[in-house]
Amino acid sequence: MLDKIMDLLNKIDDVMYYPVLIIILAFAGLYFSVRTGFVQLRMFKEACRLIVEKPKGQQKVSSFQALIVSTASRVGTGNIVGVSTAICLGGPGACFWMWLMCIIGASSAFMESTLAQIYKKKNKDGGCYGGPAYYIEQALGKPVIAAAFCIFLIATYAFGFNLLCSFNLQSSFAVYSFYNEKTTPVIIGVILAVLVGFCLMGGGKRIISMTEKIVPFMGIAYVMISLIIIGANFKNVPHMFALIFRDAFDLRSIFGGLAGSCLVLGIKRGLYSNEAGVGSAPNASASADVTHPVKQGLVQTVSVYIDTILLCTATAFMCLSSGTPYNQEVSGAMYVQNAISTVFGGAGPVFITVAMVLFAFTTLLGNLYYVDNALIYLNGKKQPSKGFMTGFYTVCVVVVFAGALMQMDLAWTIADITMGCMTMINIPCCVMLSGQGIKALRDYEKQKKAGRDPEFHAADIGLDPSKLSFWK
Repeated sequence: MLDKIMDLLNKIDDVMYYPVLIIILAFAGLYFSVRTGFVQLRMFKEACRLIVEKPKGQQKVSSFQALIVSTASRVGTGNIVGVSTAICLGGPGACFWMWLMCIIGASSAFMESTLAQIYKKKNKDGGCYGGPAYYIEQALGKPVIAAAFCIFLIATYAFGFNLLCSFNLQSSFAVYSFYNEKTTPVIIGVILAVLVGFCLMGGGKRIISMTEKIVPFMGIAYVMISLIIIGANFKNVPHMFALIFRDAFDLRSIFGGLAGSCLVLGIKRGLYSNEAGVGSAPNASASADVTHPVKQGLVQTVSVYIDTILLCTATAFMCLSSGTPYNQEVSGAMYVQNAISTVFGGAGPVFITVAMVLFAFTTLLGNLYYVDNALIYLNGKKQPSKGFMTGFYTVCVVVVFAGALMQMDLAWTIADITMGCMTMINIPCCVMLSGQGIKALRDYEKQKKAGRDPEFHAADIGLDPSKLSFWK
């Protein structure tokens, strides 16, 4: 029975990404890039400057805070395990397609976050919130599609991604001698589920606060460790680049097996990692207090680069430069742990395990931030009852436990499908509304050229201010 379900899911997954999502992502990314004059590259310096811009109100959410929330969701176990899996199953050429989709996809991140800012809502305390559901309903007049997006978002972040995150974490223990295929996943699943449940049910604030402070340092440490390994294997770097580009443009690698090709796996794992165009980050970017929607759109392009160009590349270079053999048997955390152990010995796998634990824990909790926003929308834009949320969180805890016991293929396939459904709703809607994002960008650039700090007024780009919560 499980084999039949797996076969069905694989068929859905294969068709969804090849050719449907590959065409949608490539077309949308190129369309946004050309229409905006490659804003994701052209205005990178401006985007970096905006990160440190302070909000006007003391209690408001800054661009930097919104960046941290969205980056925390993007950065996770996928930066380690996802890249490893793409290389082991698809080949080194997957790295190139990951980079390409990152650069192209950054324009999609710009568009979706700019739109989320334009159509954000004001809450009772003066703060703001929003996301794709709100610009789909308000700008396109499609509440049913907006509700469908929220349902897929919940399926992705409460179930698909959390199943996969839990699996990825327990798989990092497979290199140790004490690992037992029958008992270790159960033990890790129970511990992780109890910790997540404790935090979700109102406790664990100290745990959450501690991990949120540690994770940025762990990310920096991870990049530093990767640089040490690359430096120790510097003589292999030219061969590594040759391997990546040769495999990326090898027709057999690109099209061989389709679903298992370096092109498809590079796009899948890149999308899973940076989430550009998926529709998740706009939920965080809508909360930022900025004077112009384009400011947050630009900031979110940086988040995509941090995730893929910095962290995913760190994993890829660390593994490939080490010369460690890659194949299906070591795909996942084991390949990365084997690579790091070539320089750091037994301490290397322990470091990866600690990084996985921290990344996984904050990702599991961070994913549910987006879920809460979707639940509020589906509940008539009101906070669901305490009883409902307790029941929902209980289900989420069970999902975390179940993820630790899953097979690798099933965990990845479920996450790919639910994420793909979100993307197939969000990207076309962004294309239909892209004219507004482009007008907003032109308005921003016009004001910058005049030497002003850009301020947005809806009427300046032909929108009716009375239909927006902000930007009167």
